[in-house]
Order: sequence, then C-alpha cells, then structure tokens
Amino acid sequence: MPLPSPRPGLVISYAYLWLAEHRQGQIEGAKDRPCAIVLTTESADGETVVTVAPITHSPPRDEAAAVEIPAATKQRLGLDAERSWVIVSEVNRFVWVGPDLRPVSRDTPDRFDYGMLPPALFTRIKTRLIECAQRRRAALIIREE
Repeated sequence: MPLPSPRPGLVISYAYLWLAEHRQGQIEGAKDRPCAIVLTTESADGETVVTVAPITHSPPRDEAAAVEIPAATKQRLGLDAERSWVIVSEVNRFVWVGPDLRPVSRDTPDRFDYGMLPPALFTRIKTRLIECAQRRRAALIIREE
C-alpha cells in the first residue's frame, strides 16, 4: 500500500513529541499515537511540510485546548472505544514523510493512516487551534530528521 497523501483531516500514526518531552531535551516521541494533520504547506524547496495535532486519552486540563472525538468517528477510524481528544494547544511540524511516521499496527505494516476526520469535526479542531494560537497558547515543535 503506498503512503497516503498528506492532507488536513487525515489521521496518521506518528511518534509525537510532546512539548514537555521537548523541553526536557528529548528529540524522539516516547509513544506512537494517532495524530490529525491540521495543515500542509510547501517549503521553498518544494518539500511538503505537515503539521499534526496529537490524539490522546488523557482528558484536557483546559477544555479550550482540545476537541473530543465522537465515539462513532473513533469506531469508523478503527481506534479504541475509550474517550479521546485532539489536543490543539501544541503541534509538531515535519517534512513529509519523515522518520516518525509509523504503521497503524503490526498487522498492517504498510498502512500509516486511519482515515479522514469528518469535515465538521475537522472545522471545530481547526477553529479551536486558531483560537489557541491567537491567544498565544499554542506551541509548535519543529521536528527534524
């Protein structure tokens, strides 16, 4: 199966580096997790640059910094049944495909995405991310190879 085309709303498996880990000097994410692509751009040299927001089971401390994923969406994407949130107070940015893209499971080592978020949910995520950025409550961690 070929790599997916990175586009906003696609949920990928990625070794996300949390801001707290980054501040401790870590350069690798400790755990592979689903992440939502929230932005794609093209660099001056023609590379695709992707920005992802992490998906977590941990309830957010600040409800304005997250969007809960409905159970039906989680089921359609093949994620577990536990409550999950897209965190919009921090994001990772990397050049596609990058070394931290991961297979969704050992059973499907050639599949790197779970599928697309519904447009209305993605719009809520994007709006909440923009609000966090405007309040200067969003952190950007730039990942390099």
